[in-house]
Amino acid sequence: MTETKSHDANQMTGAAMIVRALIDHGVEHLFGYPGGSVLPIYDEIFQQDQLQHILVRHEQGAGHAAEGYARSTGKPGVVLVTSGPGATNMVTPLADALMDSIPLVCITGQVPTHLIGNDAFQECDTVGITRPCTKHNWLVRDIKDLARVLHEAFYVATSGRPGPVVVDVPKDVQFAVGTYHPPRRTDVHISYTPQVKGDPVAIRKAVSMLAGAKRPVIYSGGGVVNSGDEACRLLRELVEVTDFPITSTLMGLGAYPASGKNWLGMLGMHGTYEANMTMHDCDVMLCIGARFDDRITGRTDAFSPNSKKIHIDIDPSSINKNIRVDVPIIGDVANVLGDILTVFKAEAKKPDIKPWWQQVATWRARNSLAYKKNSELIMPQYAIQRLYEATRGRDTYITTEVGQHQMWAAQFYGFEQPHRWMTSGGLGTMGYGLPAALGVQVAHRDSLVIDIAGDASVQMTMQEMATAVQYELPIKIFILNNQYMGMVRQWQQLLHGNRLSHSYTEAMPDFVKLAEAYGGVGMQVIKPGDLDGAIAEMIKVKKPVLFDCRVASLENCFPMIPSGKAHNEMLLPSEATDEATAAAFAGGKALV
Repeated sequence: MTETKSHDANQMTGAAMIVRALIDHGVEHLFGYPGGSVLPIYDEIFQQDQLQHILVRHEQGAGHAAEGYARSTGKPGVVLVTSGPGATNMVTPLADALMDSIPLVCITGQVPTHLIGNDAFQECDTVGITRPCTKHNWLVRDIKDLARVLHEAFYVATSGRPGPVVVDVPKDVQFAVGTYHPPRRTDVHISYTPQVKGDPVAIRKAVSMLAGAKRPVIYSGGGVVNSGDEACRLLRELVEVTDFPITSTLMGLGAYPASGKNWLGMLGMHGTYEANMTMHDCDVMLCIGARFDDRITGRTDAFSPNSKKIHIDIDPSSINKNIRVDVPIIGDVANVLGDILTVFKAEAKKPDIKPWWQQVATWRARNSLAYKKNSELIMPQYAIQRLYEATRGRDTYITTEVGQHQMWAAQFYGFEQPHRWMTSGGLGTMGYGLPAALGVQVAHRDSLVIDIAGDASVQMTMQEMATAVQYELPIKIFILNNQYMGMVRQWQQLLHGNRLSHSYTEAMPDFVKLAEAYGGVGMQVIKPGDLDGAIAEMIKVKKPVLFDCRVASLENCFPMIPSGKAHNEMLLPSEATDEATAAAFAGGKALV
């Protein structure tokens, strides 16, 4: 009598393993674009209904959409692209995610293993190309390794300092049959064990320093948001307990509410006068989840010259990389803040910093975000203010492109909660905002999602409007249209003798007709008096909208720290005469 073998449900093809692993890791949405080297995976996607695939129009759009999804949810964004150009088109989103600590899992197809190295059709060295712009990457040559590598990829992307990973899977491995196993504790990178608890001795030293401060400041960054809601809650509690002033990087906006009484506004190159002066003159600085990048520090040898610095970061490589600190604390922000609060409440006394707050009040009185009003032209700052007032209190998420409009959005749109602000900070990627808005809207179907855009940036990934229409994602693209590459033009004016070399767009599309061509809704506003009504109408529309807001063409973004200058050498709007600007930029180096 022949014995009948029972069917093993864990025996499956590599393609099926990939889909199964995504489901096992809680992935609900996958952004991608098919091609020859990933067709077995797409065939498996077709045969299931637990995982929704969002078909983008360009692989870069898939990457940025996954970034928006990840940033707004705290969960990893997942991307599937084919070999060769599919993989190389992902390089920009991968580099962007690495700079801004966004967890992405990117699965790429590869030519069959026997063709690797033969310059086969649509072959490229994906692992080699993406090594500098990922936390880690893998080329899976054996079906026996596939399940383990997939689980390991999610672990690496989401633990420690989050970031992007790539799993490159040859086509023959996708067809091969092997044994799948669900995620397990052993599926981790053995040499990668991030430190999450801070050193108790360093924490006590930090608390002692904070308690003795006379001119303290809290400098928070994107690491607070990445750590999660508990980290943001603890940050707010620390501000309440200490009554210290707090500022933030571009990526950290929303961790502390913009309406909070201790809020100084954003700091750095286009930060507020009070934030930058407080940083410059402080005696104790608590840096939480930020990395002292060049847009924040200005001239490093003049950065906060008389302060003792405490730096909390989960990434050891960020400690003492740009600025030497006195008390480094390696660990997860939520864990370290919790311990600092416990020790502070038990052993420390809130310092008397009333004179310091009086000084901060004099800096605030400078009103560094002032701008000239105009009854005939829409000023870009005014447009952001009106958008903020119209959406205030709503369930709103904001993405941006990169340039002047990005800085104005950071200055004039007040964020009360984390995960509501998605922007490209470190890499400064034009074209980020529209596809990022798609990812946010996929994750939050009933929310209002707005991409504050520039007319130049938005055209880089405009084709993703088709994705928005196909999946009924009613994103709003709020374009501050000045017909220039605004930040490029500003630098050309200030640093290059007003020689506007190729920064003016002479063949601007009709955004209203373009929106209609995609099946969306187009709107245009030219006069300030029409703005409020048009914004209200934009919000009501249940389709994707391109909102062409014609703004003053030559407005510059101030305040501004010229390159190579210190925080106390800011250029304010009221001081931005041609002579003052020339003097401020004298000897500066162009770091656009």
